[in-house]
This record gives sequence, C-alpha cells and structure tokens, in this order.
Amino acid sequence: MRRRDFLGVVGGAAAWPFMARAQQAKRVRRIGVLLAVSERDVFGQERLAALRQELKGLGWSEGQNLEIDLRWTAGDPALVRDYAAELVARNPELIVSQGTPNTATLKKATQSIPIIFAVVNDPVAQGIVDSMAHPGGNITGFSFLEYSMVGKSFDMLKQISPRTARIGVMFNPETYPYYGIHLRSFETVARTLSLEMTGAPVRSPSDIEETFAKLAQQPGTALLVTPDPYTVVHRRTIIEAAARTRVPASWSFRQYIREGALISYGADTTDIFRRSAVYVDRILKGAKPADLPVQAPNKYELAINLKAAAALGLTVPSSLLAIADEVIE
Repeated sequence: MRRRDFLGVVGGAAAWPFMARAQQAKRVRRIGVLLAVSERDVFGQERLAALRQELKGLGWSEGQNLEIDLRWTAGDPALVRDYAAELVARNPELIVSQGTPNTATLKKATQSIPIIFAVVNDPVAQGIVDSMAHPGGNITGFSFLEYSMVGKSFDMLKQISPRTARIGVMFNPETYPYYGIHLRSFETVARTLSLEMTGAPVRSPSDIEETFAKLAQQPGTALLVTPDPYTVVHRRTIIEAAARTRVPASWSFRQYIREGALISYGADTTDIFRRSAVYVDRILKGAKPADLPVQAPNKYELAINLKAAAALGLTVPSSLLAIADEVIE
C-alpha cells in the first residue's frame, strides 16, 4: 500500500469516532411532558418556561437536539387517561409529569419509560416510589407538600383570623384521590393548634358554592385549599366564593394571591420545574431513575393580599408582613 493511501485509511479510521460523536450530538431526543392545568393557564406556562429555560442552559434546545411532546390535562380525569396513553404510545425517552393523577396514571401505563414527576405530595405514602432515597423502578422526581408546611399554613390563618376554631380542607376526590392519607395527617397537625378539621370535598362549581355557604354559617371557620388539579383549574370560582361569603382561605401557590386570594404558603413550583430539568439532562445522558433520589422542596414562599384581608375585615400582623415574600397592597 502506498504511503498516501495508508495515511488516508488511518486518517479516515481515526476520524470515525469524531464523526460518530458529531452524529450523536445532532440526534434529536424526544421527551413527553404531561401537565395538570390548561394550556391557557398563565402560571402553568411559567412553570413550563422554567423547565425549557433550564434545559436550554444544560445544552438541550428545541428544534436542534430536543423535541418536547406536550399534553395539558386541565384537571380532567378523562384527559389524564387519554393523554397518558398517547404519550406512552409515542415511546419518548422520558416523560415529565405534573401532579399525582398524571403520575399515578403513567405508572400504570409503563414500567419502562423513565418518569420524572414534579409537584407530587408524599410519593412514598401514595405508592409512587419505594422510598425518597431509593425510588426504585422507572420513576423519580420532586415532591411538593410537606406536613410541616400544612402546620404553618394553619398557624398563619389563625394569626390573620384569630377567631378561627375550625379548618375545612377543600379537594376533589377524583383528582386528589390520596385525600384520605393527607386528611389523617392534617388532623394531627390541626390538633396541635387546637383546631377542629373537616374535609370539604367538591366535584363541581355548584359543590364549591354550597360548601362555602355551609362554611359561612359556622363562625370561626377558615379554609385550606389543597394543591389539587381541580381546585387549581377552578381557583377563580373558589377565590370569588371565599370573598363573597367572607371565609378566610389559604392556598399553596403564591401566584394566586395576585388573582385575589388572601394568603398562600408553599413550595416554589417554578423552582421545582426548573430543578426537574437537571434530572431530564441526567437521564438523557444515561442515568437511571432508580438511582436518582426523590428531592423535597428547598424554597418556600409566603404571599399576602392586604386588599383581600381588608375586605374580610381582617388585620394582618406585622410579624407576618415582615417575613412575606410578596405583599399585594
């Protein structure tokens, strides 16, 4: 073999690994995202934007090396089932799932496609993962609700409304199927604050109106609105009913204070979606969900709407205002 031909063969062989890597870098990776709210929900869009922004910072750009297959379930159990089945049938490399109903449905639909959940309450008690440190199977992610957070929410409601003697907990049994587990834990927390607690299940807008009418007939009653896909989608009805019946209500999402809710205390959901991008990146690069521990929130927010408080005839203590992350005048 002539030297020139030999060098050409050697040079070509040496270039093969580089060519392979270049082709790999150009390969488009496809992931699914199953969201619990409506596409029109501005705060749902904020969370999605945080996920996309962090993915881009990690080197994943839509239209270049990443494709995102989106589904919005709008708190509708039928859409949850249909869209979960659609995403699994498309066989993406992983699925990011918001909330328990979406995640529980995906868990039944696939044991092979990696699932990263965001904003799921007590995933161990619900049987979604084996443990926080060692989730096992094909699922891991980022939890949302901590029971200590519920205690703080109850305590803050009592500070704003000192006459509060009982707390109603609003949820939809169809979209918050784990309410039985949480109600028992909530009751334990309520007793430590000398509060009576009762469940307030709702399945329709008329149920919401009837529930507030009943709560308003019992002086000293306040309400905790659970981070439930149904209550999220119907939050406008709940906020307006609370104002009309003069029932103090606490939420888990800071954004709703801007829409007229009284007070919120909870984990920063936008931050949770941002952090979930790191697990997307690691799984796309070969990590297994079973080896990635479930992570708890590390950023909490308190927001207060002074206008809503004034309309209810309540005065917010200066001690709460001093620690609030956001105050609506």
